[in-house]
Amino acid sequence: MTGVSRLPTRSNLWLLPAAVASVLLSLVAAVLLGVVDIPAADVISVLTGSGSSEAHSIIFEIRLPRIFTGMLAGIQLAVAGLILQTITRNPLADPSLIGVSQGATLTVTLFLLFTVYIFSPGSNTVAELPVAWLPLAGMVGGMVAGGIIYLLAFRLELSPLRITLCGIAIGAVLHAIAIGLIAGWGSARIEIILEWISGSLYARTWDHALFLLPFTVAGLAVLPLIYRPLVLLQFDAPVARSFGLAYRRQFSVLLLVSCALAASAVGVVGPIVFVGLVVPHLARFLAGRHFPLVLPMTVALGAVVVTLGDLVGRLLGGAEEVPIGVVTALVGVPVLLALLRKAP
Repeated sequence: MTGVSRLPTRSNLWLLPAAVASVLLSLVAAVLLGVVDIPAADVISVLTGSGSSEAHSIIFEIRLPRIFTGMLAGIQLAVAGLILQTITRNPLADPSLIGVSQGATLTVTLFLLFTVYIFSPGSNTVAELPVAWLPLAGMVGGMVAGGIIYLLAFRLELSPLRITLCGIAIGAVLHAIAIGLIAGWGSARIEIILEWISGSLYARTWDHALFLLPFTVAGLAVLPLIYRPLVLLQFDAPVARSFGLAYRRQFSVLLLVSCALAASAVGVVGPIVFVGLVVPHLARFLAGRHFPLVLPMTVALGAVVVTLGDLVGRLLGGAEEVPIGVVTALVGVPVLLALLRKAP
């Protein structure tokens, strides 16, 4: 076990300040750059309480809300992916593996189509009401999907392999139903659904950031408490139990934490692919076998990857921005292949 959770040494402690610096630099870059060119001096003026009203509106009502929403979602997806990869001992695990992303997708699809059909068949009068509830609807759907998969695996004696197989099977069914509804049921909100499915930070507001904030804070606060179980769950059940771990209970708790983090994030920004999969691998690549460094590196890299991915999408697409889910997919595949090739 010491080889898996080796303590940091002086040679790699530089990673922590470097991680903090990378988060701050990505934040600065995302604030300074965008579709509308605002000189750095004007941005500084706005942040210090002066500046033009137009620049103030762009910075405080458009850029900062989506930046912080993206950072919080990135942290949650990355930590959820790390937990899943650890407890299932599957290097390809991410929130979609346990059906969270697919459950949220189906719920959002049903919610939008149903509310259009019932409340506004030919009018946009109440269109804003269900859209405002979209994050909650997605989170509930993701949690329900995760709960179903957990119950099925529990009845089958709960093993990492069975969790994986149940997640793949149920997730595929939920995704197929959602796509079938989108293809076969015309609606004025198909564009909203497709944008959400692609994973996007477009038009995210402070309300979205505030929705995610308690989940992020709770998730970070619980990390020190779940550290030891997380380390031990890397081993087979008999080995973990020999260290005094209540294997089933701790497995269930960590699975619940992962589902809650992933479901709330997906509910707000959609299923941003490859963040929960690639970021933990990147953190392990940088931290090596020093697991105490893997957790903070995962948190920092989750924020950085989503922030920079969204920035690239904004700059490449211009007014018609490229959704961050597309950017992370295009970049994530070669990065993942390179990391897996270097893995022992």
